[in-house]
Amino acid sequence: MKDTIVRYLDSSKGLFYDISQYIGTNPELGNQEYKAKVALTDLLEEAGFHVKRELSGQPETAFEAVYHSHRSGPSIGFMCEYDALPGIGHACGHNLIGTQSAAAAMALAQVVDETGGTIYVYGTPAEETNGAKVTMADAGMFDHLDAAMMAHPSSDYVKSGTSLAMDALEFSFYGRPAHAAAAPEEGINALDAVLQLFHSLNAMRQHVTDDVRIHGIIPNGGEAANVVPEFASAQFYVRAATRSTLNPVSERVKEAARAASLATGAKLEIQNYEYSYDDMQTNETLSGLFTKQLQELGIKPDVIFEEDNGSGSLDMGNVSQRCPAIHPYVQITSRPLTPHTEEFRDAALSREGFNGMIIGAKALALTGLELLTHEQLVQDIRREFRQTFSIR
Repeated sequence: MKDTIVRYLDSSKGLFYDISQYIGTNPELGNQEYKAKVALTDLLEEAGFHVKRELSGQPETAFEAVYHSHRSGPSIGFMCEYDALPGIGHACGHNLIGTQSAAAAMALAQVVDETGGTIYVYGTPAEETNGAKVTMADAGMFDHLDAAMMAHPSSDYVKSGTSLAMDALEFSFYGRPAHAAAAPEEGINALDAVLQLFHSLNAMRQHVTDDVRIHGIIPNGGEAANVVPEFASAQFYVRAATRSTLNPVSERVKEAARAASLATGAKLEIQNYEYSYDDMQTNETLSGLFTKQLQELGIKPDVIFEEDNGSGSLDMGNVSQRCPAIHPYVQITSRPLTPHTEEFRDAALSREGFNGMIIGAKALALTGLELLTHEQLVQDIRREFRQTFSIR
């Protein structure tokens, strides 16, 4: 059955290359990925998957595709991402991620009628901003999965690791305008409140744990230098290693904003301007299984790195809180490139990048096959998941 999966992916390279190129050369921002959604859902439907193109309570560009073997067995989920970045397109390689997950699922479908089990493919829009995995996880869409998997393009092979929990907080201050020279005493300076908030948070950084990150911008700071700013706002990402660490830190940030409001007299509104992401909790049993497949595909152990402490935030973290999950990285370029750059975008559109994606698709599909054919592995993965979340 392993040979069947590998042969299928090798013989279908032309099809998957065309899909990855189509998505890559038609970049769409988060929640606007209409072309990508059509391309992937048509592909999966033609492969025999039952496709739900509209999911209640989810973004328009989300989808679910299911292949039932009509025999009992594990439920394996693959996550598709396909949103691009403003200005520079698929500079995070999501054209490869979406194609890779669909390809892995389609390859696994070649044998699942024999093994038993069910294969799920989830279209998860807007990972770069309001990641749909958050609302999909909240809706319980992943709770039934025995494993949820995806692999991200990178300059290296990196094992699935951690990510930071994150809150995206926006603070809007409302003051009162006045002539800044003739009658400043008549005004309430909203920008002063924003600056006071920044000063408070700069002081707070000395008194938080090393894993905490607080970084922000001032998208609105006033209209003219001779007018007391009536409105000003600040946006922050507040991050920490775990949700349990992050929650009190986010509350302290909000309290600093309330203090700035009190000190200046400006009224305050607080909102989340993007969804909150939970920390990624890799299932190490599942991760080891994926790494083993890479090695059996010819990737040498000394080029598969352990991830350092996660510094970014992923909506896959929310998935990992609901079911066993992994988010490893697969090499698509031999050059040391950084995501979110034009160079990385070009690598994601290159033949070298596509060939790296195919290796990732093979490893994902073969990992799924191991679960479909070894019940003990599924039990071990479930046990680890239960233990992880009973401790926390």
